[in-house]
Formats: sequence, structure tokens, C-alpha cells
Amino acid sequence: MKRREFISRTTLGIGAAWLGSRSLAQALPAQTSHFSAADTVTLGKTGIRTSRLAMGTGTVGFAHHSDQSALGVQGLADLLVNGYNHGLRFFDLADAYGSHPGAGAALKRIPREKVTVLTKSWTRDAAGLRADLDRFRREMDTDYLDVVLMHCLTEKNWTTRFRGAMDVLSEAKEKGIIRAHGCSCHNIAALREAAASPWVEVDLVRFNPIGSHMDADPATVLAVVREMKAKGKAVVGMKILGQGDMRNRVDEGLKHALSSGVLDAFTIGAESVAEQDDLIRRIAAA
Repeated sequence: MKRREFISRTTLGIGAAWLGSRSLAQALPAQTSHFSAADTVTLGKTGIRTSRLAMGTGTVGFAHHSDQSALGVQGLADLLVNGYNHGLRFFDLADAYGSHPGAGAALKRIPREKVTVLTKSWTRDAAGLRADLDRFRREMDTDYLDVVLMHCLTEKNWTTRFRGAMDVLSEAKEKGIIRAHGCSCHNIAALREAAASPWVEVDLVRFNPIGSHMDADPATVLAVVREMKAKGKAVVGMKILGQGDMRNRVDEGLKHALSSGVLDAFTIGAESVAEQDDLIRRIAAA
């Protein structure tokens, strides 16, 4: 067997061991490119260009608090600015994380137009979501938001039940208040609904090789994500490290995300400048 053929087969075998699924391993293309956290990527058909790595702010994020917002407004701002200085251009925020004030402080120190601001609302009704859009912009002192997602959807029929809130986001896009809309899902039925809906432009999808905190097993999720990609939706991966379950397998999680061929970008929440710098280095090494 030629050396090149041996390496190719060995790589596929390792991938199958990682993913625990022969069909999933076959579906993932071999990694042939050099990657950087600061690579410029385009989010689906939105036209939004940003960095491959998004700076997550929602580690243990709930009730307007997260490990990142616990750093304080200036502490979080310093973390986001450090990422910006290393080429990261993607803020992953949410009302539930309490991270808007820190992002707003960071935006006073860097050019607003150079950063993609993605945030999320848990509100499901039209009036509440309209109020959220106004409040979010005040909290960050910005005229517009790049991406707004309906946060943590679990309902199979959410595109019917929450049509009023969806219409508010569509209207906001027409007015230039936001540039794109979509959802994050926490249930496989909701994820399939998102894949089928032409309204969804950006999907935030739980994605890692061990199925930790995912909507279904990795092979099932990959099949749905492939459908999303075929329709031109932007796919941003989250839970890349399994919400900490892969803290001792960071490189494995990164390689899985980078070699998948289905993620436009992915988000990971660093909790310190040192951790952020290490993450950037690991992505380059992967």
C-alpha cells in the first residue's frame, strides 16, 4: 500500500473511532486545509462575513448571567477586545447571558462595522420581541444588530406557534434594524422544523463528536445540518466541547468541527484571555 493511501485510510479510521458511527465518518470530508480562528467566512446566503470562531459569552448562561458576564462589564469587554485584536470578529451574545453591557463596552473601543453581533431573545410573542430589539440596541448602544435568533426552541411546530415573533424579525430586517434572523434549537424536532423553514437564515446547532448536550446522536444531527446547508442556510456550531464534557479532549472537538465541512463558523466561550489565546493557538495547530 502506498504511503499516501495508508495515511488516507488511517485518517478515516481515526475519524470513525471519534464519531462512533461509520455512516457519520463517511459523511465527513477529509480535512485538507489549514484553518485559523480568524479566517473570514460567509454565513450562508446572508452575505455576512465574519471570523470562523465566534466569541461565546454564555458558559452556564441563564437568567441574565454567565461565566463570561460574571467577569464584569469591563472584564468581558477586555476579553472581547483581546479576541478582536487577534482577528476574531464575531460576538455570540444573548439576553439570557447578561452579556450585552460587556459587548457594548467593547464596541466603544473597536469599530462597530468590523464586528458581527449575534444575539438571542427568549421572547415568543410579537410585542415582547419588538421591545427586546429596542432594549438590546440600547444596551449595546448600536443602531443595528447583525443576527437575532429565537433562543432555545424546543417545539416541533414552533414556526406556526411563534409566527408573530418571526414576523417582527422579518419586519426588523426590512427596516435595517437587523441583517439576518434565525434560531437556536434544543430538540431534534425543532431542529428539523428549522431545516424545513425558508424563514430561518441562521441556525445555531449543537455539534460535537460525542453527542453531548446535542439534539440527537451526531449522525442524526449531521443529516439535518446537511439539509440546512443544501438550502443555503448559515450553520454556526455550538457545544463544540460538549458543554465542558470534552474539556480534556479539546483538540478532538476542534478537529471534528473544522473537518465537518458543514459549519460556517462555531462558537466557544473562553473565560479568560489566557484561555482565549490558547483556543486560538489550538485551532491553528489543528
